Amino acid sequence: MGPRPPGQDVVSSSPREHPGPPASAPVADAQRARGWALVTGASAGIGAEVALRLARRGHPLVVVARRGDRLAALAEQARREHGVEVRGVAADLSREEGRETVRGVLDQLRGPVEVAVLNAGVGTQGAFVDLPRDREVREVRLNCVAVVDLASHVLPGMVANGRGDLVVMSSAAASQAIPYMSTYAATKAFEMRFVRGIDRELRGTGVRAFAICPGPVRTAFHRLGWGKDLPRLMPTESAGSVAARIIRVLDRRRRNPVVSSGPLAPITIPLTGLLGEALSAWGAGVYHRPRH
Repeated sequence: MGPRPPGQDVVSSSPREHPGPPASAPVADAQRARGWALVTGASAGIGAEVALRLARRGHPLVVVARRGDRLAALAEQARREHGVEVRGVAADLSREEGRETVRGVLDQLRGPVEVAVLNAGVGTQGAFVDLPRDREVREVRLNCVAVVDLASHVLPGMVANGRGDLVVMSSAAASQAIPYMSTYAATKAFEMRFVRGIDRELRGTGVRAFAICPGPVRTAFHRLGWGKDLPRLMPTESAGSVAARIIRVLDRRRRNPVVSSGPLAPITIPLTGLLGEALSAWGAGVYHRPRH
């Protein structure tokens, strides 16, 4: 396959690329000053909201998710409303071939990646011994391996360019062990510690790293991962609220590697520290134990 014409959409379900329709809106000169923004898990929820806000900010987009039809709709909306170039990549980031596809698209961009929002993730709930092994392993690959893989791919270019922001979608669940969500909480803790470490390494380079740690967010995430919605009376925030928080963090000059978000944010991590690991895990286990 020959090189893609400028402005084409890419929707790929395998290492082979399938170009979509060309962008209909030109990219304004002012917007060309912005580098590319990569957003994973972009087909819905927080990912879609932050992608559109980055487009409004003037960034051309590479958006990644498994659902190519939703990516195509998002790409069209971003081009129509904000006049930016958008490339959509339909790929399963829990698989090496999916990550290889994304790396290949990034390598062909005309210009640097300035912002990477690694939002793709999945959660499971239930007694670990009862959960399917393949599903738990996939959760680790998507929530941890894909983050390390793509961060390793984009950060050297950011450092060479002297600017850039890496945003990893962690969770308030990162602050403690959570029985019946053991794998999920552990992957989120990994993300938070990973970001803390590399943000310290990146001091003086012009590149920052952030772990965003929201509490409960009303999206399809819980229904897809756990088979049920959040309790109706649980304090939550919207996907748009989390996305707006991410943009505010990017617009500030200061470094703050762990960013809490949502109505429960002021108490979640301090409460864990106050109660201690064992008591916090006991309380979380009582709350999350499956009721049959």
